[in-house]
Amino acid sequence: MTTWLETINLRNQISQLRSEMIMVGQKKGLSHPETIECSQELDKLIIKFERLILNKGLEAS
Repeated sequence: MTTWLETINLRNQISQLRSEMIMVGQKKGLSHPETIECSQELDKLIIKFERLILNKGLEAS
């Protein structure tokens, strides 16, 4: 069973990774492999979060 705490934790992970991706992109460029890797990981977390919200009927507020 998914808890509200798990959704908050996932949102925090998304926020942290988004900040990391922005910093890497600014330092190394948007097409740098490290930036792309961060972007792909961020995509995975966002999809996981969206599925969690849709499947469990939790509100993302």
